[in-house]
Amino acid sequence: MNTGGFATLDWIVLAVGIVGVVWAVYRAIKKDQEKMKGADSQDYLFGKGEPWYVIGMAIFAANIGSEHLVGLAGTGAKDGVGMAHWEMQGWMILILGWLFVPFYQLMINKMGKIITMPDFLKMRYTQRTGSWLSIITLIAYVLTKVSVTAFTGGIFFKYLLGLNFWVGAIGLIAVTAVFTVFGGMKGVMTLSTIQTPILIIGSFLVLFMGLAALGDGSIVTGWQTMMDTCNAAHNGFGTTHMFHTDPADPMYPQFPGYVVFLGASIIGFWYWCTDQHIVQRVLGQVPGEDNKDVIARARRGTIAAGFFKILPCFMFLIPGMVAYALSQKAGSGIIMDITNHESTDGAFAMMVKNILPVGIKGIVTVGFVCALVASLAAFFNSCATLFTEDFYKPMKKGKSEAHYVFVGRMATVVVVLLGLLWMPIMMNMGNLYSYLQDIQSLIAPAMVAVFTLGIFSKKITPKAGEWGLIGGFVIGMIRLLTNVLTDSGKAVMDGAFWANTEWFWQTNWLIFECWLLVFIIILMVCVSFFTPAPTQAQIEAITFTDDFKKSIRESWGIWDIAGTLLVIGLCGCFYWYFW
Repeated sequence: MNTGGFATLDWIVLAVGIVGVVWAVYRAIKKDQEKMKGADSQDYLFGKGEPWYVIGMAIFAANIGSEHLVGLAGTGAKDGVGMAHWEMQGWMILILGWLFVPFYQLMINKMGKIITMPDFLKMRYTQRTGSWLSIITLIAYVLTKVSVTAFTGGIFFKYLLGLNFWVGAIGLIAVTAVFTVFGGMKGVMTLSTIQTPILIIGSFLVLFMGLAALGDGSIVTGWQTMMDTCNAAHNGFGTTHMFHTDPADPMYPQFPGYVVFLGASIIGFWYWCTDQHIVQRVLGQVPGEDNKDVIARARRGTIAAGFFKILPCFMFLIPGMVAYALSQKAGSGIIMDITNHESTDGAFAMMVKNILPVGIKGIVTVGFVCALVASLAAFFNSCATLFTEDFYKPMKKGKSEAHYVFVGRMATVVVVLLGLLWMPIMMNMGNLYSYLQDIQSLIAPAMVAVFTLGIFSKKITPKAGEWGLIGGFVIGMIRLLTNVLTDSGKAVMDGAFWANTEWFWQTNWLIFECWLLVFIIILMVCVSFFTPAPTQAQIEAITFTDDFKKSIRESWGIWDIAGTLLVIGLCGCFYWYFW
């Protein structure tokens, strides 16, 4: 077992690898610019006409960030597979490809341009609804993307390279900002293509070599030792099962019974099917192209991403469990205190530092650095897209494309600064990955209700969508405020104002999320009874023509079905093993 940390060879490999990646991205961007013959804000923000396998890798890479390298491995070390519901969602990405992509392409055809998610709500509901979605999404990026990625990047570099926390966090942002300014979406797509295979291979090296170290050379023995060690954790209730139904289980208050699956699905539905950060990966198609080819390419990209999405549990979460088991083994070099959030969040970095051999460690770190930059760059790019397309362009029409790109970059700077200001508050709100999903549980219900009812019901009125989105978001932010004030419900709020409100701020976060979704749906249905019906144009916006239905039917074949069923089957097998 290697416990020497980073050697000179590792630093050389890391430096050469990063230079190589920069050169490859630069060449791809220059080639694309020559092809475009000039700057275009939509090409910069979206990219166009990528093949299905690039789309699949871009979706996967956009999802993988430092919250996985740090947070998912950390929660694996602390709580085992309890958080696997949020990662075993390859089946959820299929809903994007099979159900939502045709609707989004329909909107692209009708509007004659590539759309953002606020564009969809503006056409289906009201201008105000779309604008509020942009505001909510940007706030979500501050709370869950920029701050989380910067924080976890700082932790990762601290435990792996020994850098000061703030140097690692701010350094990551600075490098990514430079990359985003010059790279745009083409740079993100290219970097995703490069880093995905390195990230996958490197993470599995960490897994298998960690298991071998745990099993004294035997991976099979190491797996059994890990399962035995984790089964004995949490007062003997164990951390190797996904459902915790016994109220005496220490994990029951956080993940009560089977409601955890429903809560994770609500967040997954919002994230994979309606979040600009992910959907933007499949919207970069040229309006006017043959519908069948566009839908087929996008769907196959989501199927590929569905396969990729099965991997993070094995790439990060289970290595976290291995790290915990190794911390119980003398001489492993891994020291961990599961009551200390920062200690568990450093699990993956400690595995890379102590398990991988010299040289390989440097190569793998190149992939991890690319993953951090690609993920954060995707957030930056989405911020620029939302602000430029949904706020600035409607107010300042007729400006040059270079001007719009510059404004998008400045908007991203503001979001980054707000994320850094939020970071100290976030650091005091418990385990990183639990914090991330807790915040998302307050945002997701409104998104799910508004998008789902907007597409599947022609009776939901424009004002109902507006009320549902704004009302759900306000309730979620009030709950967030109480989380900050009460340490996520652990403390008590006194005073007449808070009398008899314990149900609001002490209810389990997953149960609160489910009831919030039900409330928003009921609210939207009730408002629809008393407000003007949608116009004919709004109804037509979500109505497939016969020709469009035909193009959808012609867009899939036997391999699409086989790939879809295989993704679902693999997800089912994981649930069966860790039930």
